[in-house]
Amino acid sequence: MNEDLSKKRLGRGLAALIGEMDRLPEENAAPVATLDRQVPIEFVTRNPRNPRRLFTEGDLEDLTQSIREHGIVQPVVVRPVKDSPDHYELIAGERRWRAAQRAGLTTVPVIIREVNDRVALELAIIENVQRADLNPIEEGMGYQQLIDDHEYTQADLAQVIGKSRSHVANTLRLLKLPEPVRDMITNGALSAGHARTLITAENPGPLADRIVRDGLSVRQAEALAQGGGAKPSVAKVKADADDKDADTRALEKLLSDVTGMRVTVNHQTKGGDVRIHYTTLEQLDEICRRLQS
Repeated sequence: MNEDLSKKRLGRGLAALIGEMDRLPEENAAPVATLDRQVPIEFVTRNPRNPRRLFTEGDLEDLTQSIREHGIVQPVVVRPVKDSPDHYELIAGERRWRAAQRAGLTTVPVIIREVNDRVALELAIIENVQRADLNPIEEGMGYQQLIDDHEYTQADLAQVIGKSRSHVANTLRLLKLPEPVRDMITNGALSAGHARTLITAENPGPLADRIVRDGLSVRQAEALAQGGGAKPSVAKVKADADDKDADTRALEKLLSDVTGMRVTVNHQTKGGDVRIHYTTLEQLDEICRRLQS
């Protein structure tokens, strides 16, 4: 497969690739076995290179119940297993496959594609990123695997995945954090925005604990990381918030947790405003990305 052609096609997303792979040049194209075919569920195995590692019990149970009632609406994407006739490895759709097993299905609908390891990994990352299924650490590990195994540059990744180069770079930087901090990002206790403020800190672990314990905004986390634990910014924000009712403060905290940045809500006689505070262009890029998705 021509690499430039492949990257352009992949950059347009999983659905575009699935719809267009039949039209690759004949000498480079791998044959498509079947579209939307039912195969025994035990003939499908997970992909050990799938960047997604975390499957929450609640999400799986909800999907299992949906599959019991309606079946699998969207087929999983697989590729044939070498030297194992009629057996397949998942490319995309592991959550659906897991839930189908829980629901007691004996067959699963599949779209079968003949692709190599590189394209299979690209597809897995693209589908999960587009669905926002990956946590930032899983996403960064997927990017790093493409760099290590297939010599991608950050610019290549940005084009293939359909993200900005700064997003790719910032996601990869999270992998430099110590494992306890990465675990906090994985389980959702620490947002990617908060975590990025700790990358250059000498001792990010205690700072991460402080950020989570005190519910600091990204701006406060930056001041904390730069000042080595100083509290002025926290005290100032608390003083500013004393004039607001408990509901408004709770809403500000909720929005700050969701965006990973400091959010203020100001009520006026008629209406009001919501402000998202950022200090770097990377944070602005992250705001735009979240609003677009």
